[in-house]
Amino acid sequence: MTTLKPDAVVVGGGAAGMAAALELEKAGCSCVIVEREEGLGGILMQCAHAGFGLVEFDEELTGPEFAERFAEKVLASKVTVLDGATALELRDEGERKVLDCCSAKRGVVRIEARAVVLAMGCRERNRGNVRIPGSRPAGVYTAGLAQRLVNIEGVVPGRRVVVIGSGDIGLIMARRMSWIGAKVEAVVEILPYPSGLTRNIVQCLEDFGIPLYLGHQTTRIFGKDRVEGVEIAPLENGALDLSRARTIPCDTVLLSVGLVPENELSRGAGVELNPATGGPKVDSTLMTNVPGVFACGNVLHVHDLVDWVAEEARRAGAHAAAWLRGERPGPELRVKAGANVRYVAPVKVDLSRKNRVYFRSLAVLHGATLEARIDRRVVRKIRKGHVQPSEMQSIELGPEDFADLAEAGSDAVLEIALV
Repeated sequence: MTTLKPDAVVVGGGAAGMAAALELEKAGCSCVIVEREEGLGGILMQCAHAGFGLVEFDEELTGPEFAERFAEKVLASKVTVLDGATALELRDEGERKVLDCCSAKRGVVRIEARAVVLAMGCRERNRGNVRIPGSRPAGVYTAGLAQRLVNIEGVVPGRRVVVIGSGDIGLIMARRMSWIGAKVEAVVEILPYPSGLTRNIVQCLEDFGIPLYLGHQTTRIFGKDRVEGVEIAPLENGALDLSRARTIPCDTVLLSVGLVPENELSRGAGVELNPATGGPKVDSTLMTNVPGVFACGNVLHVHDLVDWVAEEARRAGAHAAAWLRGERPGPELRVKAGANVRYVAPVKVDLSRKNRVYFRSLAVLHGATLEARIDRRVVRKIRKGHVQPSEMQSIELGPEDFADLAEAGSDAVLEIALV
């Protein structure tokens, strides 16, 4: 068994993990990245489409190009990379956190660190998660698996495709399947509005003439050995109208029905999870309830853009380095989701410095105004115009917004609301 004793260990070598590790290294901390795939980059390595890096690098890159920009910096730094290694268990042993890993190349590896950054990303929900009835034929894939088959393995998963769910991966795969000669018969979305970014609706569906059925539920997948079709029905006032059900023939179904933060390791370590996001609850420094354990990126809450993942991860790495130096946050104020807001992250802000709070709306709103309130008193108001659940929002709040907090009660809460 190999034992390593860095200052910090980062679990995950995607955009979040690499950005956090580079920030730790810049602060003078020794750091190890544990990545289960062979090489850095994470899910970005199968995202052959462009659209990455517009904020981070001020240019449009593919997923692999974005990942390579970070990987080159990591490999040129003093950060140790353990790729092809699976993290099995994270636990406290005195002043250090112990991460047990296994690797075909290195055997069992024990990492003892004073700080941990969780950056494992997220996974796709599958047919069982959304309970689509019917038979169990071949030809049913998650959109991410189909993306890997096409872009990494060079395999064509099918010729006549129906995409269930309008998440961004599903929209992008509708376009990708069209590019390789498949016929995408439809994208079916149970909500009355798309789940993906507006730009993907336009570029991936409208530009290819792919029909989008909003407010429709997939009521059955059928076929004996291979998928033969799906049955869909419209929703009227929340109720299925089976009298208007229709069948769409196809040989392949791609599921794009949401993402779930990958937190089995977190849960085993005693990290408290937020039921609204599926990710950890974190304070103003992105630290969980377990001292010295931080979280960032899609393991914390599912992001739209990798640029925001990298930005958040840099802050997590900087906060972890500060924690290792003995620094602690100032007085904190709890944050909660208010009207028309599904969740907020983090769930605390530091009254002594600038804070960025991310959130998502509960519904499509036109002419919306963002309000930050303390004890019903509005401390910041921002005109947002149009907001929708598929596009993550954020607000920056600082000491100037908390200047009159002395007037608030001891149980004061910062509320983020859309009105």
